Amino acid sequence: MDGMAGEKSGLSWAVNISVVIMVLLWLIPTIGLFVSSFRERDQISASGWWQAPFSVELSYRTRGGSDATEDNGTWTVTGNIFETDEVKSSFTSGESTVSAFGDSGRNPGEYPAGTTADLGDGETLTVNEDGSYTYTTAEDPGDRGPRIYFVAETPPEFTLANYRQVLTADNMDKAFINTLTVTIPATIIPILIAAFAAYALAWMDFPGRGVLIACVVGLLVVPLQLALVPLLNLHNSIGIGQSFLGIWLAHTGFGLPLAVYLLRNYMVGLPRDIIESAKVDGATDFQLFIRIILPLSFPALAAFAIFQFLWTWNDLLVAKVFLPSDDASKVMTVKIADDLLGSRGGDWGILATAAFVSIAVPLVVFFTMQRFLVRGLLAGSVK
Repeated sequence: MDGMAGEKSGLSWAVNISVVIMVLLWLIPTIGLFVSSFRERDQISASGWWQAPFSVELSYRTRGGSDATEDNGTWTVTGNIFETDEVKSSFTSGESTVSAFGDSGRNPGEYPAGTTADLGDGETLTVNEDGSYTYTTAEDPGDRGPRIYFVAETPPEFTLANYRQVLTADNMDKAFINTLTVTIPATIIPILIAAFAAYALAWMDFPGRGVLIACVVGLLVVPLQLALVPLLNLHNSIGIGQSFLGIWLAHTGFGLPLAVYLLRNYMVGLPRDIIESAKVDGATDFQLFIRIILPLSFPALAAFAIFQFLWTWNDLLVAKVFLPSDDASKVMTVKIADDLLGSRGGDWGILATAAFVSIAVPLVVFFTMQRFLVRGLLAGSVK
């Protein structure tokens, strides 16, 4: 009969395809960041990460040689632009081809390769596709060769320079320790407070319990940005200002609504028989909480711990507001944003590398505790 329990649905193929599509949609940007972390900034700007294995056209500036020969009042300089000190490091992995050249940075591809460009004042410049060039002038060029701009096919290049720059940045080790100093207490403190509050809201009868639960749910939708300035003013007035204690309390306040809501939903779904049996045996609320509720609520505690750890580890805004701006107090996100990326944040290679360096610890935490994540997220969804 159709629709019998346990029978495999005929639309299971659609479910499987949907899951694969969703996984790819999440995975493709991550792969792009990973590939970009090994590429140079110019190549990232010229082509997408999916074109990383192929050559790209880039503009270069170099200076030709100064060894000129004279023939009937005309001085001639010859050479190969791929062999000049300024650009030869970019063409070590194979031959390249010049597509165009010029004599100014405003239009580096003004003349097609192989043509002779009249630069005025008796000067001409010819750059061939293989990089060989000929420069002529009516005057002795002295010890300075001609300035040459050109556009060339550049071989793909993968490098660890981005990772070396990120990992060896000044005080990056201190920033890593500061991040742990912020993240670990900011994860533990809200769990401790929320566990007690969740037990009270789940299993203790007192006036106003329903109002408190409604307030907790309402606080879930309040943007933390609205509370930053008032909370910082409060911290300054009580003397904790921009400090580690201040950021611990800030993360605790911002994380408590979700923690209380998640844990309360889980605790209220625990078997009532166990709770009542413990009370009949004379267990106090504290004993009941410590010996029964906490061990049974570990999946929910672990689920929230994962979320809170990820949020605080990757936080930039709260750290900028509640921590001092001196280099000794910066966390990794602030260190990367201020010292490595600068005000514009246009170095995509450094940005991608910093992203992978910063997620190393959260990935370890997630894969260590992920078996509890789904059980914790489904807390209270079924009876």
